[in-house]
Amino acid sequence: MTAFVYAIIIALVSFFYSFSQVYFANGIFGGGGVEAVALLTWKASFENHSRSLLSSWNGSDHCNWTGIGCNKASRVIHVDLENFGLRGVIPSEMGMLSSLSELSLQSNQLMGPIPPSLGKLGNMTVLCLFGNQLSGPILKQIGMLTSLIDLDLSKNNLTGSGSIPTSIGSLSNLASLSLDDNHLSGSIPSTIGNLTSLKELSLHLNQLSCSIPPELGKLSSLTNLRLSANELIGSLPQELDNLTHFENFDICYNKITGHLPQNLCLSGSLESLFAFHNSVIGRATQLQVLDLSSNHLVGEIPSALGKLVSLFDLNLRGNKLSGNIPTEIGSPCKLQHLDLAGNNLSGSIPRQLGQSVNLIKLRLSGNSLTEAIPIEIGQPHFLQNLDLGNNSLTGEIPQQMGNLQSLEILNLSHNRLSGSIPSSISGMSSLTFVDISYNHLEGPLPETRVFQHAPFETYRDNDGLCGNQTGLTQCSPIMNNGAKGRSHTKVVLWVVGSVLGILLLLGVAILLVFSKRMGNKESEPRRGTTENLFVIWSYDGKLVYENIIEATEDFNAKHCIGVGGQGMVYKAEFPSGQVVAVKKLHTLRDGELANLSSFTMDIRVLTEIRHRNIIRLYGFCSHPRHSLLVYEFLERGSLHKILSNEEEALSFEWSKRVNVVKGLADALSYMHHDCLPPVIHRDISSKNVLLDTEYVAHLSDFGTARLISPQSSNWTSFEGTFGYAAPELAYTMDVNKRLDAYSFGVVILEVL
Repeated sequence: MTAFVYAIIIALVSFFYSFSQVYFANGIFGGGGVEAVALLTWKASFENHSRSLLSSWNGSDHCNWTGIGCNKASRVIHVDLENFGLRGVIPSEMGMLSSLSELSLQSNQLMGPIPPSLGKLGNMTVLCLFGNQLSGPILKQIGMLTSLIDLDLSKNNLTGSGSIPTSIGSLSNLASLSLDDNHLSGSIPSTIGNLTSLKELSLHLNQLSCSIPPELGKLSSLTNLRLSANELIGSLPQELDNLTHFENFDICYNKITGHLPQNLCLSGSLESLFAFHNSVIGRATQLQVLDLSSNHLVGEIPSALGKLVSLFDLNLRGNKLSGNIPTEIGSPCKLQHLDLAGNNLSGSIPRQLGQSVNLIKLRLSGNSLTEAIPIEIGQPHFLQNLDLGNNSLTGEIPQQMGNLQSLEILNLSHNRLSGSIPSSISGMSSLTFVDISYNHLEGPLPETRVFQHAPFETYRDNDGLCGNQTGLTQCSPIMNNGAKGRSHTKVVLWVVGSVLGILLLLGVAILLVFSKRMGNKESEPRRGTTENLFVIWSYDGKLVYENIIEATEDFNAKHCIGVGGQGMVYKAEFPSGQVVAVKKLHTLRDGELANLSSFTMDIRVLTEIRHRNIIRLYGFCSHPRHSLLVYEFLERGSLHKILSNEEEALSFEWSKRVNVVKGLADALSYMHHDCLPPVIHRDISSKNVLLDTEYVAHLSDFGTARLISPQSSNWTSFEGTFGYAAPELAYTMDVNKRLDAYSFGVVILEVL
């Protein structure tokens, strides 16, 4: 908006304001007439498209206008224009709606400051302005709205000049206060302790500093406290022990030290506790989620954790815990995720962990655990991720491990395991990744896909492994079978079977090469003929990695084009003109991937399937500094971004929308019916559908995908995006094609 146009609007606003004030003073208009003029003045300040959205706002019968609610005296008491796409400011004339009790303008594109005139609205009970582009400070006049029950100014650009005003402590009736996701700085005012009716306080994702004021201990009704992702320091005030009704407590990503409140779980109502990336230590009595990872916790793991009968997620990763793993830790029957990796734990793996029959992920890597792997480890039939690497485990791999038919990731590397790999592991059809490197294993490497296609790094440095793979010596049939007491007939059968297996592998390889060439003819290429740097990926990965670092300026934020749960995505443009998308996976403090299964699954799926409507993976890199996935770059970004942008959504005409739906349907049909085994995506949403310049849809992000095998269990923990996931998944956890079909239906509703 030019300065000239803006000046005209201000002049008109001032004129109408003076005009209405004069006529109100002379009694020519009643109170309702003044309010109609105020609303029309506000409408006039909007840009053209926003005014068209309020086409019903004309004439004098303002009580029938869209989003307006009146009392019996025709005075405005409600203004509800949530998610209208309005673009403009909040003029001071809103302060003339003296009877207004609810103002809901959330999820629009309103800019500028919050006008001080809103402080005149003494009857206001609900003020919701979240999800706009409001700027400037939170005005001290906010304290004049003493009737407020719900105040939500989150997800704006409010700044910290003046920080959070101390006058906010005057809102004695306030039950919910949300100021999160702004740019607020300074300290949390102690006057918040006056809000004795407060149940929810959310200040996360700001730049608040100093310590947490002890006055928060006066908020006896508080059930939800979110202070995460700030710059808070010091210890938690002892006064927080007075707060015994917590349901959610989140202080992660600060610099807080000391102990957690002793009475945090006294009421038994606490559902989630997040304190990771601080330096806190503490205890709890009843929880569903306990995440204290990446702190400086010392000492032994308390056996009292076994009393948390509702616990399903326990994460103590990346601390300095020592001593034995308490046997009681396997007692909670609902436990699904247990992560104790990256500590100084010693002793043996408790057999009692096998009692946690609902375990889905068990990570004990990076400790000093000794003795043999207990045979009970084969009892949790839903286990998908078992990580025992980087310990000092001895003995043989137990045959009972073959009972883990849902297992997808198995890491036994960097131990002292001996003997041969048990034959039972060959029947684990769900396995997608195995690492047995740096042990004392011997005998043949199993002739199953996960071993035969494994890179050398995953089985290197063992005493006597043999096979046809890189770095291994050829196996002697007589040696391998004689050691097991097999007869001459079995030796002959082994030789014959090996020959047939080699012939079968050659045949499959020929078919794969042929099918890829045919696939290339149908789907390649979609862009120009610039030099493709990734034709050299296979033999000069170092050059490609260095080019990526240079193109992204060592992953400078200005090159970031997206942030997801698994990592950040950057746009990398090479000197040749080629442009790619690089996903840098989140890593933990010890350099390990935060989600190895997602990394390996994305690689496995996208290197084995190719389709016009599925994103192309150029390559991947597992580097000590960064783990990367490199994809083709799609210019228009995600479908979600287009649908959320007013201008882009207007140009997204009907025919383009239909083609997007058709393309996504083609991709799902290919995954479900033409792939063997079928691929279930599990996280289809508008954020994972990317569009090129011609609005051709490409399904992306296969990190949560599953390959469906009819011979094994296909149960899993919940993965996906709420709102897109089928409701029955929460009850059955069964992976099938219906999950993708449901999510596809939700996307169709968004698009059409």
